[in-house]
Amino acid sequence: MVGEAAPLVTMAIKDYMLTSEHKAGFKSARTRLSHVVGYIAKENPKLTVPMINERWIDGFRAYMKSHGYALGHIEGCVLQFAAAINAVPGHQARFKSRSVKDAAQTPVYRANIETIAEMFRFCIDPPPPDGRQWTEKERHMVIGRRVNLLRYLRAAVATWARPDAISGLKARGQWHKDAGVLALNPPGRAQTKKHRPTVPVPSQFIPWLDEAMGRDNYLPVSSIRHSWEKMRKYLKLPANRQSGEKLIRRSVATIARPLIGERDWVQGEMMMGHKKATISDIYALPDPAHFGRALEVTEVIIDDIEKLCPGAYRKVTAEAVGLRLVK
Repeated sequence: MVGEAAPLVTMAIKDYMLTSEHKAGFKSARTRLSHVVGYIAKENPKLTVPMINERWIDGFRAYMKSHGYALGHIEGCVLQFAAAINAVPGHQARFKSRSVKDAAQTPVYRANIETIAEMFRFCIDPPPPDGRQWTEKERHMVIGRRVNLLRYLRAAVATWARPDAISGLKARGQWHKDAGVLALNPPGRAQTKKHRPTVPVPSQFIPWLDEAMGRDNYLPVSSIRHSWEKMRKYLKLPANRQSGEKLIRRSVATIARPLIGERDWVQGEMMMGHKKATISDIYALPDPAHFGRALEVTEVIIDDIEKLCPGAYRKVTAEAVGLRLVK
């Protein structure tokens, strides 16, 4: 505006985040805009809002692509950045995001039961570095560092949930034990286009939700990015976003679909939040007519994982081979 200094982009983003703190989707917005802030810090920390145009955005896109980010994620960042600029009084974004749907490259890779079991084994029976063996102390330390990833895997298989729903999961307030269901959308959070359903909980996962009732969050550390990437490389899973944290959700749905059958696959769609359940009584959700068939199949999948990797869900001691059950 005339007579006023042009606002710094970093301050505009900061103000935008302060006003968005209590809105649904805040964590996603923060993640997307953190990429923008990182790029600004690298290129020009004194960048002002009027300096942002299509050419600058193309530079940001190139930067993100060079760091391996998917096109859909990049355009999500651009879209969020436009919203932040449009929130600045007297300013309008002078660039447009490309269609996220057109830009997104849907991952085609799916993990089978055996591969998912190996993910669990990576956590509870960690492989030593090539050419040597763990000391007992080293092994226990590594197992401890992978507890967060193990908890994520358990929740992801049991609930089919998106990564962000698991990272923010709180057992207290979301786990309705009497009804045997978990509300993936926490109290007070408005639903978004990515609907978070309330789903029945497999019996094998119940003890871990009960245990989490004593903690603020189901995951002590919300991010599993570092440990996930180490696991991906060790198992030689595909790169380029084919094997991101959403892999469990996609893979479990793929494994479950033929087991549920096409007649009842609507239950799978409801588990994933792609279709909203019409039943409002949470006590009725585990019924075969609602989510019950999906629940049965999920328990079968967990049993198959447990057979291949004892301790994936059962509580066991951290001995290397021949894990012992803890009474």
